[in-house]
Order: sequence, then structure tokens, then C-alpha cells
Amino acid sequence: MISFFLSLFVLVIGGLFYIKFLEKIFQPDHNRVTPAVAKADGTDYVVMPSWKIFMIQFLNIAGTGPIFGAILGAKYGPACYLWIVLGCMFGGIMHDYLSGMLSIRHDGESLPNLIGHYLGKPMKKLMLNVLIVMLALVGVVFVYSPAAILGSAFGDGSVQTMMVWTIIILIYYFIATMVPIDKIIGRIYPLFAFALVFMAVSLLVCLLIHGSSGMPEITDGLQNRSPSLGPIFPCLFISVACGAISGFHATQSPMMARCMKSERIGSMVFGGSMLTEGVIALIWAAISSYFFYDGGNVVMNAENVVEAPVIVNTVSKYWLGTFGGLLAILGVVAAPITTGDTALRALRLMIAESLDIDQCKISHRLFISMPIFVIVGLLLWFNYECKLGFDMIWQYFGWINQVLAVITLWMLTLFLFGYRKRPYYLIALFPACFMTSVCVTFILVSNNGVGLPVNYASAIGVATFFVALIIFWRVVVFRRSKAQ
Repeated sequence: MISFFLSLFVLVIGGLFYIKFLEKIFQPDHNRVTPAVAKADGTDYVVMPSWKIFMIQFLNIAGTGPIFGAILGAKYGPACYLWIVLGCMFGGIMHDYLSGMLSIRHDGESLPNLIGHYLGKPMKKLMLNVLIVMLALVGVVFVYSPAAILGSAFGDGSVQTMMVWTIIILIYYFIATMVPIDKIIGRIYPLFAFALVFMAVSLLVCLLIHGSSGMPEITDGLQNRSPSLGPIFPCLFISVACGAISGFHATQSPMMARCMKSERIGSMVFGGSMLTEGVIALIWAAISSYFFYDGGNVVMNAENVVEAPVIVNTVSKYWLGTFGGLLAILGVVAAPITTGDTALRALRLMIAESLDIDQCKISHRLFISMPIFVIVGLLLWFNYECKLGFDMIWQYFGWINQVLAVITLWMLTLFLFGYRKRPYYLIALFPACFMTSVCVTFILVSNNGVGLPVNYASAIGVATFFVALIIFWRVVVFRRSKAQ
């Protein structure tokens, strides 16, 4: 477990310093009137306490991402630790903090509008369409995964049982999407946050008690320990998104930007919640490594086809017993549910913003929400009929999610390029080029994409990185210097 503890130390210490560095670059104005005050409407623009906003943001971005993604990532081996640490520090924290603070500065605008400001109106329209698809997929993923866990824990795990839980969760989603943000989300999320933290901490304690002499360390090599899942580059960087960097987070931050009384708490809300998510992902990567490689459970190993929700259920019961297992499962069930409802809420707000429809009246909210839930219901029905399963849905969601991260990173690059005289834009430029290479390579070598031989992956990735860098330099830097 040396690799785990070393990774945890570097992530926490490095992450805290990097948040301070980003705050120095952005220079939040503590006296600036925030959207929550200037545009208060009692529905979506509502001032809430700082600690509640942090809890809600953490649960919004967490979902099952840092849990299920880390489980899939652990099958690749210790390389997963490196990606979570470096991705979270230099990608996720920067991505989340700057996109959240930009929303505050632009009156709480949603991501498509922010992208329109910096990348142009055509990209704004494209992003709105992409986000409709993506957030609908988030709704599907975060209905299916808790339904699978609840179906196994409180039923026979059959499709029929899962469909019952699916309907129950959808009803809750509909209610939570419609009511003012402080009525349900603001009141019950702190309890869900406690359950999620309890789950992670208690399982970490169990890992320390059981020992981990057989877990692979970084010093054993970074080779792919599950080649059947695809090459480490780019597949690991798609599978482990939440916990490292995730474009989905930028869709959630505007909701909290509309509830903050001061820009002062931005570093805690946006940077701190991403850092916390990275820690959760590291814990689950270590737990999964024990169960896959250290003989923790002979039923599971790195090559078995076992869906992440089933693994969570098995691990919780195996270590924590009935009572502790129920609490741990509650944490993992609460996480996706509290992300699914806010994802659909964010989708409602984006569509309303694009159509310029006021959301104070419940009839206006119903007008936009009903088609959203019809689409999500149809996608869930298609999933059950075709038996796609969690892993297949996660792959599609993962790629679209990282494409969104790419576009957001390019937006932040252009923002920083004109924001300060110093070349601070480099902190967003290099992650933008890297994630561009990840997404392009994945769609070219994936069996669900073009299907090129995987041995081309490294060459495609390096070429894409430098092509993106050259295009940025020629189009943006060269034109700016020429204009001057």
C-alpha cells in the first residue's frame, strides 16, 4: 500500500497548493455582488450556507464516478494511481475551479453560454446539443447503477426488480428537478454526503486491518494488468474521469454559482470538492486492487466480467457486515442519485436559458422537464431491452464526458490567454492538448469507433497532441502577435 499512501499524500498536499495558485491567478473579488444576490428568484438563484454549497457540489460531481471509474481503472494496475493524482491536480482542480468562477462572473450562466463567450456562437449551439445527449446519458447511468445496487441488496437482482427501483428513482428525480433547490437538495444532501464519506473511510480502515501484501505497487511496473480492457492509453483516461478530470463537472458548477453569497468560497466549493473526489477515487482504487490482485475475494479478479455496481455490493457486505454494508451501500446509492437529479436539473436550466424561458413558474418548468424525462425513460427501456449493461453505457458516457472536458479546457485556455500578461494559459493549454489526444485516439482505436489497431494508439496520441498545440499557436498566438 506504499503507492496508495504516497499518492494520497502528493494529491492532498499538491492539490491544496495548486488551489491557492489558481486563486492567485483568478483573483476573486470578495466585494463583488454574486448572481445569488443580484438575481435571487427563490427557485434556482438562492443564497445558501457555504458548507451546504460545498456538500452539494461534492455530491453533484461525485456520483458513482470516483467509485465505479476507480474500480474499472484499478484493473489496469498501479498506473491508475498516477492518473488520479496527476489528472486531479493539474486537470480536474483547474477545470472545476476556473469554470465555476467564470460562471459567477457571467451571472451564473450555464456552460453552453460560457463556451459561446469564448469559443463563438457556433460552438455554443454545438455544445448545447452535445450536452442534451450527455446529460440524458448521465440520467440513464445514474438511474441504472443505483437500481442495480438496490435490486441486489433488497431483491433478487432480476431485471424486473431493477425496473421497479428504476421507476421509483425516476419519480424522485422528477420531483427534485422541479422544486426549488433549497427544498430537497439543500436539506438532504448533507446526510448523503455523510453516508458517502462513511463508506470510503470505513472501507479504508478495513483495508488497513486486512493488510495488503499482495497488492501491486508502482515499483512493480506500470504495465497493463488487464489487456482485454484495451490499452492504458487512451482507455484508462476514459474509464477514470471523475476523480481525475470530468467535463460533467462544468455542467454542475453553475448551479452552485447561483447559490454563493461571495466569490471568497469559490476555492473551497469548486477546488475543494474536486480534491475530495480525487481522494475518494484513490481509496476505491486501492480497495479494488486488494480484491482484484491480493486474494481479498476469490470470486473476483481482474479478468472476470463483473459489473461495478455488483463489485460495490460485494465489497461492502464482505468487509462491513449487514449493518455497515447497508450504510456503505447507501453511500454509493446516494452518490449517483444526487448526481442524476442535479444533472437533469442542469439540463432543464440549460434548455430554459437557450430558449429564454423564465423558470419561476412551475408550468414553465413542466414544459421543459416532461420531454427530458420521456427521453431518459426511452433510453432506459432501450438499455434493458438490448441488455447493454453498465459497462457499455459507461463507455459511451465516458467518451462524451471527456470530449466535453476537452472543449471546456480549450475555453479556459482562451480565457486565460487574454486574462493576464503572464503566460498562465499554459496551465490549461497542455491539459487541453493531452485530453484532445486521449479523445481522438480512443475513438480511432476503440472497437466501438473506427477500430484501428491498438498498437497505433501511442503514435496517434503524440501526433494529435502536437497538432493541437501547433494549431493553437498558429491560430491564436500568431494572429494576436500579428494584430499587435
